[in-house]
Amino acid sequence: MRMEQARCAIVDFGRKMIESGLTHGTGGNLSVADRALGLMAITPSGVSYERMTPDQVVLLELASGAPVEGGLRPSSEWEMHRLLYQERADLSALVHTHSRFAVTVACMGWTLPPVHYLVALAGPDVRCAPYAPYGTPELARLACEEMRARRAVLLQNHGLLAGGETLETAFSIAEEMEFCCEIYCRTRALGGPVLLSDAEMERMTERFKSYGQSPDAHNQP
Repeated sequence: MRMEQARCAIVDFGRKMIESGLTHGTGGNLSVADRALGLMAITPSGVSYERMTPDQVVLLELASGAPVEGGLRPSSEWEMHRLLYQERADLSALVHTHSRFAVTVACMGWTLPPVHYLVALAGPDVRCAPYAPYGTPELARLACEEMRARRAVLLQNHGLLAGGETLETAFSIAEEMEFCCEIYCRTRALGGPVLLSDAEMERMTERFKSYGQSPDAHNQP
């Protein structure tokens, strides 16, 4: 089975998405790109994360999106994942969530500002892409545009997309952005947060590059 390790990881992190409350039902999706093979592994459409098996994870050609392995239909957001891999050489894994507070911020059409230093894991802020129907080329284009120079993007009236060098990194960023969205919602209810400066966010971005056991270890300090 090609990309076996990546497909097993997608199954494992899909279950973690459910367990951690980052999505519910069959919502959201995960993918991993292998540029050496020219392939992308992505969750199948409408399959329960609890019952998903590695052989059901769909393989697509990165260049064309043509199916290669898996037998099931890929996630409806496969084009969004593929476009980001084409445009962003720094990203090799993507996690799309429907977590409550990220969705709340996205439904307001808000950018997530520097309310907490952990926002710097994704960028100086996290933009909100304008609404487009799920699974459309328009949504793929808008997400790619608004995620430029960032590792996460909010999708208006929809959810959150986070990316990284590995699936572990992408998942961690999605978790931390959900935490930051919750803090943002709560502080707005209390009258509005005190935001961190651009200079402080730049400093935190640099610090995160060397935090943890490796440059890719985006763990919370």
